[in-house]
This record gives sequence, C-alpha cells and structure tokens, in this order.
Amino acid sequence: MMMQEQAQTPLRLGTLAPNFRARTTLGPLTLSDFRGRWVVLFSHPADFTPVCTSEFVAFAKAQPQFDQLGCQLIGLSVDSLSSHLAWINAIGRDLGTEIGFPVVEDPSMAVARAYGMLDSTAQDSSTVRSTYIIDPEGRIQAILVYPLCVGRSVNEILRTVSALQRAARGDALTPESWQPGGAIFRPPSLTVEEINTQHEQPWFHCLQADDSQ
Repeated sequence: MMMQEQAQTPLRLGTLAPNFRARTTLGPLTLSDFRGRWVVLFSHPADFTPVCTSEFVAFAKAQPQFDQLGCQLIGLSVDSLSSHLAWINAIGRDLGTEIGFPVVEDPSMAVARAYGMLDSTAQDSSTVRSTYIIDPEGRIQAILVYPLCVGRSVNEILRTVSALQRAARGDALTPESWQPGGAIFRPPSLTVEEINTQHEQPWFHCLQADDSQ
C-alpha cells in the first residue's frame, strides 16, 4: 500500500481525492490512473458480513449501468487480499453473482484514514461505510456515509452519478429525486429584469423540460 497524497484536513466537496496505490482483487491499482473517468470509491466494514454482501451483490448487478456512465466502481476494506478473494469466490459460488470490479485491501488503514473513513485513533474498521463519487479531474463531488447497521442504496448512488454528470455540463440544476430525462432547473436569474419576464412559474422554482436529452 502506498499513499501518494495524504489528506491533512477532512475531505470536502471539490477537493482532490487522495491518490493511492494498492493491491486489489484485479491486480495493482493506482487511483490516478482513472483520471478522465468518474469513479465511485466505496468502503465496507468487513468481508463475509450480511449487509456488506448485500451491497456488493447490488453493485455487481448495477455495474453495467455504471459502465454506461463511464464510471469505475472500486470497493475497499481493511481486510486482506486473501480474505477479499475468498469472499468474492463465495459470493459467486453461493449467491451466483460475479464481482467484476476491483476490491482494494487496506490492512494498514492508510486509505481509510486519508479519506476520513476512520477516526485517526481507530484500531478497527467498525465505523466504515463511506462512498466517494470522484469526477474525471479527480475531485470529490459527493460523499455519502452510513452507519454499520444500515446498507446503502446502490440505486441512489447511480442516480447521484447521473445527476452530477448532468449538472457538470453547466446549464442545469437537478431537482429532488431527479432521474435522467426528467425536468431540470436552469441556473437562476441574476437580474430583476430577467425575474420579471417569468410569469408562469415562480422565478425561484422554474422547472423546464430537458431538451438536451
């Protein structure tokens, strides 16, 4: 495991994701090699646990949709590579689901600490269930954190990636529960004259059909 950039302060939206090089179930991986693509980096507390297994099955089934968005999935936990391989083999054998994305080993907790997944004094991974959505420039655009006892919604992560990609074009904001093809907000008006020309809807809530689809 090698950290090439160490986070010194809590990560915030828009900051560069700490780079790292590590062993994975698909061979060595360097995060910066994925520049130019979106990345979903997600950690889980431990292999061979029920909630984490349900999440991995869901991510694996949704992988074709992430691929269509040009988005790379990367899993991570503090378990060893041998544990990851045994768990993935068991998921394929017993649940009939093949895990096609890399899973990073982080036994030293270097990546977990750099990303704020663990407290700096933590000695185990019991609090880790974090998700980082990273844009093609390597900047963090969304951070989702769940407790040990609650599984993530893979559909919501997929939706968030789609919404971030739509908003990244610079000509739209996405409303609550937006789905691809749904109505959008245009960037709000900045002058009184522009506001006064909008009569059908309140100037602060003007939904429009997304004609770019």
